[in-house]
Amino acid sequence: MPHRPYAYAIAIAMLSGLIAAVGALVLDLPLRDPDGVAGPSYIRLPAIVLVALLADIVPRAWYRTPRMIDFFTTARTILGQRWSWARLRVVVIGLGCFYLSYVSYRNIKSFLPAVTEPVYDDFLAATDRLLLFGHRPADVLHDLLGVGVSAHVLSWVYVSYLLFVPVSLAAALVWTANVRRGFWYVTALCLNWLLGALSYYAIPSLGPGYVRFGDFSDLPDTGVAALQEGLLRSRIFVISDPIGTEAVQGIAAFASLHVSVVVTAALIAHRLGLHSWIRWTLWTYTGLTVLATIYFGWHYLADDIGGALIAYLSVAVGAKATGYEPWSLRRIPQTPDDDPSAHDVASRSEAADQQSVDSQGSDEGVSNARRTGSANG
Repeated sequence: MPHRPYAYAIAIAMLSGLIAAVGALVLDLPLRDPDGVAGPSYIRLPAIVLVALLADIVPRAWYRTPRMIDFFTTARTILGQRWSWARLRVVVIGLGCFYLSYVSYRNIKSFLPAVTEPVYDDFLAATDRLLLFGHRPADVLHDLLGVGVSAHVLSWVYVSYLLFVPVSLAAALVWTANVRRGFWYVTALCLNWLLGALSYYAIPSLGPGYVRFGDFSDLPDTGVAALQEGLLRSRIFVISDPIGTEAVQGIAAFASLHVSVVVTAALIAHRLGLHSWIRWTLWTYTGLTVLATIYFGWHYLADDIGGALIAYLSVAVGAKATGYEPWSLRRIPQTPDDDPSAHDVASRSEAADQQSVDSQGSDEGVSNARRTGSANG
């Protein structure tokens, strides 16, 4: 097992940052925070840590506390038991790797108009028609699913990805006592961003929704429609004034990072043997995400296939980085191979839970004994 399961994640994040920095220097373009509207990173990252900690501590304190007056004392006890400085450091490392990889990815993607033209849309569209015997995938889905309720449902699925990514990251870092398994997902996510950014330069394209507007004119106004319009405006701003604008260009078709990230989560959940409802939910979400990318014209079929391949490669590299079998799709046996420090944390927490229950039982026993003694006297 690697001594530090986060070593690969750090290396991938640093490589992504280096590529973004070199690209900015060569192209004479600024590096930007793509999510600046949500506040600077020195506010966002601690906020993510705080929310994750509360999500881990509050339910446990609520469960252990028989009286509300003892809630905060219990919460402080749980904080000390489960969240040593060593474990907090691991969470911060994971968030830092993810954030550096993601910001680098968004900047590398934004450099596209300055480097290349989207010349592969015709080729990808022809590939779609070849695979579907002359039909366009989006037209087929519009005919099968309609353009009413289905559009709103699939729009919700597509936009929910923006929440899925940070929530799944927090779950991997906070809601598992196994550092290796958490960093398997973190490493795979970081590699998703890097490989996805590079794929945009390998096969530059915009996607059918931006090339053939008419094919999607019958769709209703949804969150996806607003997102597509906003991305198009940002692209125009970047092309017209790449230095002065604060916008970040975010349009690229091949490969689909929506597909790659959700497939990554589903694959890792499958291999770890998580609860069946989690696995089935993730695979269902993956299928709906694939439909949404085609339905709204974000991607061609080849883009989604490319995204799935990126996911498989990222999961394999992440497995190798954290000491698991890289290329297998078989589930990992539930053996005590966790990181020793993680076992200590989990054991202390379980012991504390049991001690809390035992102490409540002891208090009740003493009280009953006193009442019995009084009655006998």
